[in-house]
Amino acid sequence: MKPVLSPQQAVELDRATQAGGTAAEVLMERAGRSVAQAAVEVCGGTYGRRAVVVCGKGNNGGDGFVAARHLARWGMRVDVVAVEAMDELRVPAVTNADRLHDVGVRVAPFGASSLARELARADVAVDAVFGTGFRGVPEDEWAAAIEALNASHVPVVAVDIPSGVDGATGAVDGEAVWAAITVTFGAAKVGVILLPGAEHAGTVRVVDIGFDDSTMPSDVVVIEPSDVTAVLPHRPVDTHKRASGVLVVVAGSRDMTGAPCLIAEAAERMGAGLVIVAVPASIMPAVQAHMTEAVFLPLPETDAGTVADDAIGPVLAALERAHALAVGPGLTQHEETATFVRNLVPASPVPVVLDADGLNAFTGRSREIADRKAEAVLTPHQGEFERLTGIGARAIDMDRIEAVKGLAADSDAVTLLKGPRTLVATPQGTVRINLTGSSVLATAGSGDVLTGVIGGLLARGLEPVDAAWAGAYLHGEAGRLAGRTLGEGTRAGDIAVRLPEAIAQVSDR
Repeated sequence: MKPVLSPQQAVELDRATQAGGTAAEVLMERAGRSVAQAAVEVCGGTYGRRAVVVCGKGNNGGDGFVAARHLARWGMRVDVVAVEAMDELRVPAVTNADRLHDVGVRVAPFGASSLARELARADVAVDAVFGTGFRGVPEDEWAAAIEALNASHVPVVAVDIPSGVDGATGAVDGEAVWAAITVTFGAAKVGVILLPGAEHAGTVRVVDIGFDDSTMPSDVVVIEPSDVTAVLPHRPVDTHKRASGVLVVVAGSRDMTGAPCLIAEAAERMGAGLVIVAVPASIMPAVQAHMTEAVFLPLPETDAGTVADDAIGPVLAALERAHALAVGPGLTQHEETATFVRNLVPASPVPVVLDADGLNAFTGRSREIADRKAEAVLTPHQGEFERLTGIGARAIDMDRIEAVKGLAADSDAVTLLKGPRTLVATPQGTVRINLTGSSVLATAGSGDVLTGVIGGLLARGLEPVDAAWAGAYLHGEAGRLAGRTLGEGTRAGDIAVRLPEAIAQVSDR
């Protein structure tokens, strides 16, 4: 897994490295040179090429001055524009600005029209305006500089993060640079991993400039294929179906018979040896008609065709010989069914994955989830997250990492917040970010498939946190594979069918 840094962690890492004997000037020199190398690659060389480097006043601007010096030495025509007055520069940025005289490069003050003229003649631009500590909305000349970079349609190399992107959250509240490449140092920053900042970053290139790895924080990480391969279970030669994992699925109602089918198929595709599908008795024939491999448990039901509260006895009896429980999709928010869920979750003797109406049963009561016998994985989308926590959509979007950490702590459960960047948090505060998936996952039943994937992995013995992040990765990869051939016509069942292929591809990598 690759670490991802918040702006504050990046500052602390920089300070720790300097305290270990690497000077700030050395770090800036390495960073600027890496940016210059990326700019040359974008241009395809230096001969006859022109670069425009737009610099702010902080270390980000200093990296830009270093990049400009190297580009000029390598034979490129370079124009440097300072958005801030030169007397506002700090050391070591001011030192590197002064060194531009040695290579015949003049630093021009910012002017919107003059910058536009220079960009019109450029082959590449370097964005060194704001650093990762930026928050809010760019104003005045800062906004004008970003607008000019975007309007030029010149490929942009961003230094550490595209200017205008919030380094802590990836939020974009005003103008922000659209970069072709973002060169970031030591580790990627949160702002270039989470959306919408990730869209602005283009290709993210992490370069080593000499940070002390022993002080590199690792509480937030990005999942890689090798991580998934390392935790996937393998069946012994002498195994049998119950030893391969037994999952009990409690889902569905009179109006929603598809959910249990999708969960069960996904769990089976993940290698669970036996899936027991527990549904209201009246819908069992409809569910059975779509499934041939599962076994079935008819449950007492309400007049509305939902699971009744007294179904807890048969379910707990089934769990005595099971390894995991998946509960929620399609249950509805019927009051008696919600009571059943609130009684079942704390009583379950095996790990639980709780989704959809299983989560809705705890609306405004997320702390009650902490009172249970076994471990749990919560898989809310944003609407379910709002209902569980009472936190509004805007507040969640402002800092999704802190939001998911908060629910994981309150519920004492691994929490997976769905989205274009799925986040998995533990109660201890670690977060794993999944980058797989695409818009084809935005289809009815896709979440049910994810529930089955995680349930299947839990049944096969994975720790809840591993089942959650590995499941999210494989679910997203299966969606990508389905979308490659089916496009926006991809259905949830298509995603489930591609799960074995997704596992094979990850293993091949």
